[in-house]
Amino acid sequence: MLAVDAHSTTKVVVEATINGEPVQFLAEPRQTLLECLRDILSMTGTKEGCSDGNCGACNVVMGGRLVNSCLVLGVEANGQSITTIEGIAPAGGLHPLQTAFLEEAALQCGICTPGFIVSASELLKHNSHPSEDEVRFWLSGNLCRCTGYDKIVRAVQDAAAELRAARESGLPPQALRDRPLRLAQAPCTRVRRGAVVACRADVERRRDRPAPPRHPRRRRHRHDQLAA
Repeated sequence: MLAVDAHSTTKVVVEATINGEPVQFLAEPRQTLLECLRDILSMTGTKEGCSDGNCGACNVVMGGRLVNSCLVLGVEANGQSITTIEGIAPAGGLHPLQTAFLEEAALQCGICTPGFIVSASELLKHNSHPSEDEVRFWLSGNLCRCTGYDKIVRAVQDAAAELRAARESGLPPQALRDRPLRLAQAPCTRVRRGAVVACRADVERRRDRPAPPRHPRRRRHRHDQLAA
């Protein structure tokens, strides 16, 4: 790691390996790794949620460890190997985690999704058959304000099952899929820089659900309007 003065404004040359590619960039000693990834290297898949290490939206893997990039200085990345959300998906396809997140509707706004996928990918490297409690414990450092976590847990366990089947067969996960992605035709589904982003991903699940009853709209009388 470089020895620098944190109060200095002189930029420092940082050399690292990011998603398997050698990268060199200039960073001020005060800049976080998150700022370097987004503002200098234009790798915007890693999101800024809280900037104090509480939400996990900025999670990356550095030196084989899961870290909050908002708490790591950019100069600390010198000589390190880093994996971001952009490096999770294989070339020409999606990681099983990304596919499972889409199919289980495990996301809405998408801000927390890259951090969840990076964290979950590290879990599945160490535990190929995690229980629900193990998934929830591992992802306890990631916050989601939209989905309520149940769908996220199901998505991680589905991806784990797909990866186990691929490992046993010796084939890549994409070769084992006997059906297309359920949401491939959804007009609001998109994949952006390796980070899965979707809206209303449970279209198919809701299609067969009966419509809720509609209540008649209350007509406002003139005295109500005057009182308002």
